[in-house]
Amino acid sequence: MWRFLAGVGSALALVAAGLFLFRGDAATEPLPPPPAPPAPAAAAQTARAELPEPPAATTRTREQKRFDRYDKDRDGRITREEYLASRRKAYAKLDTNGDGRLSFDEWAAKTTGKFATADKGRDGTLDAAEFATTAVKRKPAKRVDCPPAPASPEES
Repeated sequence: MWRFLAGVGSALALVAAGLFLFRGDAATEPLPPPPAPPAPAAAAQTARAELPEPPAATTRTREQKRFDRYDKDRDGRITREEYLASRRKAYAKLDTNGDGRLSFDEWAAKTTGKFATADKGRDGTLDAAEFATTAVKRKPAKRVDCPPAPASPEES
C-alpha cells in the first residue's frame, strides 16, 4: 500500500514541477510584435479601383437554357416540330430498317448490344464491375474558372 501512495505522491510532485517550469518559460518568452496599423482608406480604394471587374454570372435559369435548346428558330415559341425533333432523331436511330415502325427487335437491339459489350466474362450475367460500365456517359458541366487575383503590394 505504501508503494501505491509513494507512486501517487511522486506523480503529483512531477506534475507540480512541470507547472512551475512551464510558467517560468512563459514569463521569459518574448512577445510577438504588434500588428501593423491599417492602411489609410484612400490607399485601399485606389487598390480596389485597379482590380478588374469580376465576370458577371449569367442571369438565365436552367429552364430558360432548356427552352433555348428546343427553340431552334429563336422566335420565343416552341412549335410541335421543334419539340419532337429530338425524339425523331432518337427514334430514327432505333428504326434500323427505316420502315417507320419500331419492332421489339429493333428496340431491344441497342440494349442487347450494350449487355453483350459489358459482359466481359461471356457468362450471360453482369457482376457489379461489368454493370458499372453500362452507365450513361454524361458530359461534365463546363466550368468557368476565375483568374487569380493579382498580388497586393502588402503581400510582397
